Amino acid sequence: MNAKATPGAGPRRPVAEVDAKPAASGIALAGGHLLSAISTSIVGILRDHYGRGPMRAKTYALDDIIVVVMRGSGFTPLEQTIMDSGEPDRVIAMREDFQRVMAERYKQTIEGLTGRNVLAFLSQAHVEPDITMEIFFVDRPLDGFGALELVEPE
Repeated sequence: MNAKATPGAGPRRPVAEVDAKPAASGIALAGGHLLSAISTSIVGILRDHYGRGPMRAKTYALDDIIVVVMRGSGFTPLEQTIMDSGEPDRVIAMREDFQRVMAERYKQTIEGLTGRNVLAFLSQAHVEPDITMEIFFVDRPLDGFGALELVEPE
């Protein structure tokens, strides 16, 4: 189901084709369906508001943490010009500014798909290699995605 884009091959296709909306019955998505829906939704937001999205996206969930890793977003002509001038830090700063502006939309998307409140959102962009991570901490564990917590005895 994954569609890979080839440079110069026209518009990029979605990373995955999935139904990113919970069932009308209110039953939350779970397992791989939830992870696919998160990836597709976050990539969709990027494409709608940034004009392009990653070549690959993968979502991980563990307990109360969700991590979306996106690779190969490519650079806009503006970003490539800045990169070519030897200022990759400016591209990173621009992408981080964009993520801050989009934070509320990302949080609403995660909350809608998981039924959990997002307590914190962290975003990190890297230029070479081209990797972006979106990390969400939610208010309670996601069903089926456990972790062992070590707590120091009092």
